[in-house]
Amino acid sequence: MLNIFVYIIIGALAGILSGLFGIGGGIIIIPALMYLQGFPQLKAQGTSLVAMLPPVGILAFLEYYKKGNTNLVAGIVICITMLISAKFGGQLANILPTGIMKKAFGIFIILIGIKIFLGK
Repeated sequence: MLNIFVYIIIGALAGILSGLFGIGGGIIIIPALMYLQGFPQLKAQGTSLVAMLPPVGILAFLEYYKKGNTNLVAGIVICITMLISAKFGGQLANILPTGIMKKAFGIFIILIGIKIFLGK
């Protein structure tokens, strides 16, 4: 029962931040599952993908669309490209050693944070 409560908190936080900043899976859900629930990284990544598919897309999109803050062509092209390329990312993640995956993920998050912080 405690796990369900933690999952609800993770989902709520990811949902709010996803709608607010367009983030959720990689920055919120994956680390939360790893450090709060002890998931291995690959299981956290796979679970994040399951969780993000239906809810983030439709409701957040509708709010942005109503205010004219979407580019449908860009979104559709990115969606199709992600659909095709995510398979290869998933395959690569499952063959790389866990240590390399953790380090690569950490470096990625740090670099994104520095870029955002410096505003460049």
